[in-house]
Amino acid sequence: MTYVKKTDRILVYISFLLMLTVSAFSHELPMVEPEAVGLSTERLSRVDKVMEKYVAQQEIAGGVTLLARHGKIAHLGTYGMMDVEAGKPMTPDTIFRIASMTKPITSVAVMMLYEEGHFRLHEPVSKFIPAFKEMHVLPPEDAEDSASPVPATRQITIWNLLTHTSGLTYHWNERLGPKYNDAGITHGLLQDESTLAEKMKVLATIPLLHQPGEKFEYGLSIDVLGYLVEVVSGMPFNEFLAERIFKPLGMTDTHFFIPEAKRERLATVYERTGDGPIMRKSKEPTVNGPLIYSTDYPYNGPQTYFSGGAGLVSTASDYARFTQMMLNDGELDGVRLLSRKTVEFMTADQFAKMGLGSGSGLGFSIVRDASDLRDLGSVGAYGGGGFFFTSFFIDPQEQMHGLFMCQLHPGGSDLAERIRILYYQAIAD
Repeated sequence: MTYVKKTDRILVYISFLLMLTVSAFSHELPMVEPEAVGLSTERLSRVDKVMEKYVAQQEIAGGVTLLARHGKIAHLGTYGMMDVEAGKPMTPDTIFRIASMTKPITSVAVMMLYEEGHFRLHEPVSKFIPAFKEMHVLPPEDAEDSASPVPATRQITIWNLLTHTSGLTYHWNERLGPKYNDAGITHGLLQDESTLAEKMKVLATIPLLHQPGEKFEYGLSIDVLGYLVEVVSGMPFNEFLAERIFKPLGMTDTHFFIPEAKRERLATVYERTGDGPIMRKSKEPTVNGPLIYSTDYPYNGPQTYFSGGAGLVSTASDYARFTQMMLNDGELDGVRLLSRKTVEFMTADQFAKMGLGSGSGLGFSIVRDASDLRDLGSVGAYGGGGFFFTSFFIDPQEQMHGLFMCQLHPGGSDLAERIRILYYQAIAD
């Protein structure tokens, strides 16, 4: 493999500013020198050094980093290659599979409908998707092999889905993963010829891992919410996101499936096992126990299943408009998607009274108190990440949000967290 070292920081800034003049970048957040928003250019250069080191050591092929404060981009870094074998360098408009970074967007869609009075959060989802009315739950793991699933003692609520307390899980769960596969249930990272309406009704026939509301279990809950959006709005889920979120926010490069003209901008997925160098990941489906996924799902296949939990692709600049909207309490450039009170509620710890081990909002992980801080950060900051090594954070206290975009799986690296720390140490005011 060959690698290209990132050019001088000033040249990157100049080239990006020139790109702002073309229509593809007409909705960018404004870009300023770091000192204009209380950050240090010298300290932010540490981000470049670390990213360049990881590229040079062949731990990643490349990536894009972005930091904004007070509504302006203070740092935009492009490093290495989006496709090593083809010799294509990373660019500010490189498109990434953001996987679970789809979940916050779906959660915002749900809360927009909530604000319109269509439902309350503690209503049963079966009111809108009747298939989920009579659910069953797996017996405890220590039960006899002959034990049968038992009826759920309560119904799954919309709040349960938003907080991953529904009892649904993901395919990597050894008890339910094989059942999901046998039933043809997908997770958004694999081609599927079905639709949300068809698959969610099948999902409702499979037992839950635990009783609704009993515990947190990361899983397919947000895919169910995608179908809820379809039912309540009367619009296909992909069209709802496009018309009600992406178009108003100017997120012109965020899609479930990439248009033909944009496919050359999709970053390649690499994999790294052990301490060896990265390798290009095969387009053939990867089988990891009960979990099966592919890398070509954004452009190959029937393109009919719109996963609210994992299906989107986006760019750093597009997603920064979404995170800026959240930091602005639901508004961006005169367009309001959510009220301030709704954003406050979404980004408050929903588990404070449940005794669960980590803070969680509606679509976001939350730093709920000082005991959650293991490194630099702020109480009240929130964020998330994606399967193919992307992540973001939003910090209301510092009026700052940051993005890390890469395409690597499996990875095992803590690089995204290192970059987040380097963003915080650059605060100079």
